[in-house]
Amino acid sequence: MMLSSFSDKLPVYTIEQVRELDRIAIQEQGIPGYELMQRAANALFAAILQYYPQTRSVCIVCGTGNNAGDGYVLAGLARAAGWRVSVLAVSTPVQLQNDAQTAYQDYLAVGGQVDVFTGDLPWADLVVDALFGTGLTRPLQAEFAAAVEAINAYPKPVIAVDIPSGLNGNTGQPLGLAVKAALTVTFIGLKQGLLTGQARDYVGDLVLADLALPANVLQQIPTQTYTLSTNLLTQLLPKRSRCAHKGKFGHVLLIGGQAGMAGAIRLAGEAALRTGSGLVTVGTDPSHAAWLNLTRPELMVTALQANELNELLAGKTIIGLGPGLGQTAVAQAIWANTLKTNLPLVLDADALNLLAQAPQQRSNWILTPHPAEAARLLAGSTQEIEQDRFAAIRALQQKYGGVIVLKGAGSLIADDEQIALCLAGNPGMSTAGMGDVLTGIIASLLGQGLSLWEAACAGVLIHALAGDKAAKQGERGMLASDLINNLREWVNP
Repeated sequence: MMLSSFSDKLPVYTIEQVRELDRIAIQEQGIPGYELMQRAANALFAAILQYYPQTRSVCIVCGTGNNAGDGYVLAGLARAAGWRVSVLAVSTPVQLQNDAQTAYQDYLAVGGQVDVFTGDLPWADLVVDALFGTGLTRPLQAEFAAAVEAINAYPKPVIAVDIPSGLNGNTGQPLGLAVKAALTVTFIGLKQGLLTGQARDYVGDLVLADLALPANVLQQIPTQTYTLSTNLLTQLLPKRSRCAHKGKFGHVLLIGGQAGMAGAIRLAGEAALRTGSGLVTVGTDPSHAAWLNLTRPELMVTALQANELNELLAGKTIIGLGPGLGQTAVAQAIWANTLKTNLPLVLDADALNLLAQAPQQRSNWILTPHPAEAARLLAGSTQEIEQDRFAAIRALQQKYGGVIVLKGAGSLIADDEQIALCLAGNPGMSTAGMGDVLTGIIASLLGQGLSLWEAACAGVLIHALAGDKAAKQGERGMLASDLINNLREWVNP
């Protein structure tokens, strides 16, 4: 299964959970381990044919565990197809055990040859990383580090078996040096570390091969982590009644935009409108309130003073606070007054920074930090957040309550029970204003009646899909405003 259409909601597992699934399949379902290894190698071979159909030669670099066994079986399949096959063992195959040793012996039995890795890789159409699977827990050393360096320097595509060697399968962080693959074929279930954080620079295209495990095997290891699916949008955003009117789709209040930051709140407001809000009011700095109304007349704009907030709250459905807000005395007064309301909140940017100064917990808000904001909220460093994004989002939710969106490559959404992963999105979205657009989208969906969890999940997905559509004209140079005209496609599934 190629993970590119985002149409399926897929369970996501820790490394430990996948190992347990493997054990259940072998010990309780009676599927021989060597048969699973053969299925894995066949899935690898099929993926290579699909992604690189012109392949006629392959270099397979093998380590010492079952990952190497997959490589030896793959070598036999490639040899049977008439390809030129080079197999390099980074350590002596004598160390191989059980199914991996069987795979090695079977490859030798059909006339296969295995050479010792001495630092160089022979020429081939592509190279296969069969060094280490999910069992690696420490940085690579000696000849294994040299092998990874040689693989990464290879001028042809690199295929990773199950997980790029050197990548932590739970966190997505490299254990020092790691293979940078063009394609990763992973087995049994999606490992969470393949989907977020630095993993995006190492995994390449991702294919899931479930190895035809019976459904009752997967049912024995339930998971509360899964990928977002475009089917979610169809479920949550059905066609509107022909008798609909603007009063049915929420009145969103967006607050922000200190002097010189009008663009941030303008982006949030227009995004809310394009996502389907019935009414959107913007409370912003008096210096540019009139200008905002002129450039987007559908927005209702109020020159906001801190002591006028109560009047502005009347009749509103949801508050989005933070884009361009600043941390001035006026901003702090607005923040304090906003916290007195019982309306659902979407917090971003400076609202999060103000929250970090005086943490509190609330059940009816959505926080949308990027890693640096998350670090401030947890009184840590950005590096600590990125080192384990799953641990970070759980800590944020436990500390602050509600629903948390941890933005970044492979954005995460969490409440107190579950975590969702967004596979859509692209590096072109690493530019100013993207978070403001997301704030407007999520606030709009909340105003239209979605729950906090639904609005956060659908909002992150819509935002990412609109970004991918905009990126078709090129990632570099994309503007946050480029997403806005693509929103209607995804809110009308």
